Amino acid sequence: MENHLWYGDIELALAEFSDYKGNKKSLDNFRNYLEHHQGRIPDYSLYQLLGIPIGSGAVESLIKRINQRVKITGAQWKSENVSQILKLRCTYLNSHS
Repeated sequence: MENHLWYGDIELALAEFSDYKGNKKSLDNFRNYLEHHQGRIPDYSLYQLLGIPIGSGAVESLIKRINQRVKITGAQWKSENVSQILKLRCTYLNSHS
């Protein structure tokens, strides 16, 4: 089943549960999750083959960098101004690093 999920083949993964004898509630929850998110579950093997990162580390690192760019002591932001301030801060910090 894990191998089917790695290749994004949800139908074959679901078929693996046809003879399952364990906790039916857990199985139903997992099956419902797979069926509900079937269109969003990628083919991780293809991503890996294409060199597309499949971990969250790069995104988390980028979020931390952006967070550092907008931190100014005592500043308070209105949501409609964040994109402009972020552009200014990034420009300033990139030119002084």
